Amino acid sequence: MRRVLANRDFRLLWLSQAGSTVADRLVVVALALYVNRIGTPTDVGIVLAAQTVPFVALLLIGGVWADRLPRHRVMVVSDVLRGVLHGLLAALILTGTAQVWQIVVIEALYGAAHAFFRPAYTGLVPQTVPEDQLQAAQAINYLSVNVASFAGPALAALLVVTIGAGSAFAIDAATFFVSAALLLRVRPRERAVRAPREPMLAELAGGWAQVRARPWVGLIILSSSLGLLVAYSPFQALGPAIADDRYGQAAVFGVVSGMFGVGAILGSALALRLRPRRPLLVGQIATLPWSLNYLAFAAGVPLLGLVPFAVAAGLGISLFIVWWETALVHAVPPDALSRVSSFDWMGSLGLAPIGLVLAGPIAARIGATQTLAAGAAIASAVSVALCFAPAVRGVTQPNSGTPLSGVDASA
Repeated sequence: MRRVLANRDFRLLWLSQAGSTVADRLVVVALALYVNRIGTPTDVGIVLAAQTVPFVALLLIGGVWADRLPRHRVMVVSDVLRGVLHGLLAALILTGTAQVWQIVVIEALYGAAHAFFRPAYTGLVPQTVPEDQLQAAQAINYLSVNVASFAGPALAALLVVTIGAGSAFAIDAATFFVSAALLLRVRPRERAVRAPREPMLAELAGGWAQVRARPWVGLIILSSSLGLLVAYSPFQALGPAIADDRYGQAAVFGVVSGMFGVGAILGSALALRLRPRRPLLVGQIATLPWSLNYLAFAAGVPLLGLVPFAVAAGLGISLFIVWWETALVHAVPPDALSRVSSFDWMGSLGLAPIGLVLAGPIAARIGATQTLAAGAAIASAVSVALCFAPAVRGVTQPNSGTPLSGVDASA
């Protein structure tokens, strides 16, 4: 970590995101707690959806702009806008005038701004470190994200109970302005000459062509999308009810989620060192405990047996994400990386809301545990099948066997 953080520009980028990521994770919980207090559970769902839908809808456009313009400048504008929006929300809450419809509008605009930030961030990371430190940089970033995901909800509950939701949003807004100030000092290196600008649709088509030219990219995105649809979304929607039915207390759902977070932190730390020759194949194998964890949960495996499953699931997912992001950076032309990243995010997340909506009605017909078990079984089958896909097996480290660079790294 010291070696990677010795790079000034990466250090500034990492510092800019460390604080705002923690604040962002706590805001999700603070938002749910506050809206539930002034509205109904349905209002909570509407508010969360208001942020998610614009984010997914605008990702492709965000990817195009991130490839057209200096990526750190795109991130600065996004940070400032999100800081202003959550500063406004903090003021509304602190003055006692916040209404649900106002929160919906603010969060919709927030999601739109985030859609431009995320692809830019993916493309900027490799511009701040030497090529041989790319995987370590990705691991450090995801280590921060996983720590934030683990600590953020607990911090949110503490802040809401002690100083109130308005102050929590004010803290979040401040982190965005600090992040923007740090990003203004970043001087990213150019990894390649930028291609001439083309019309929006032409550039979108160019990004899609980069995805199609690498079959392993499309296969991974498709498998992630299916996994979130049939396994992750039902777990989030039905998990508390299943925990209450199988274990006698809904709190077990929180324990499983927390242990997943512990595993994710461990996986990010291990990714600083582990460099398998075939990263996507090994990563795909490492993710198998993720769906098996849901199967064990649905089957009512005793808690002491369930905890190792949850830790292994978090560890495997974290390792895979780092290796996946590193593979994309090595394989995709630098001037198209943000567009490919936007297809990745949109493709992976696009079906998750559908899974959240359908989980309840399906569970009402066949049962909650049966719904989760069936989805986890499908996800497991997809993961196993992907391990035998030549396109996935053929991806190797740049300095090992077939290089990732080139049009089709699976050749």
